[in-house]
Amino acid sequence: MHMHKFEKAWLIFGIGSLLVFLTVLGVSAFYLGNQPPSCLATIDPEKVDTTAPFNEPGLKKVEGKDWDYELVYVASAFSYSPAEVEIPYGAKVKIIATTKDVVHGFEVAGSNINMMLEPGYISEHVTTFDKTGEYLIVCNEYCGVGHHMMSSKIKVVE
Repeated sequence: MHMHKFEKAWLIFGIGSLLVFLTVLGVSAFYLGNQPPSCLATIDPEKVDTTAPFNEPGLKKVEGKDWDYELVYVASAFSYSPAEVEIPYGAKVKIIATTKDVVHGFEVAGSNINMMLEPGYISEHVTTFDKTGEYLIVCNEYCGVGHHMMSSKIKVVE
């Protein structure tokens, strides 16, 4: 089979680009130790209610960290705990969430917060609430017949 010299050049360029991409990806994944965020922290799903900080879900002020508050959520059987929380305007908040039964979603409507909560894993997200108002938290992973009723609310106040 005869190939034109431009076809050969493009073929060599394409294969070379693919090899460079796969090499960079491999070095990043294995040598640098990059992992999905859910692999960083685990929890026994049967002991969520007795394990700190999930034994007291809600908003807590923290000192000496890069964020001002920690907001702890526990998802279970068509509900979030706490059902409603107030956060001061402009506060930097670390959201820490888990579930004790099945896979749930954790999406704060109107923001870029979107986490998947899996039994046995702890999900975290740091954000700053820079607009006052109410933010609805919905489950965006189908979790059973009461899925449509699963919600919570964050109120950002002055």
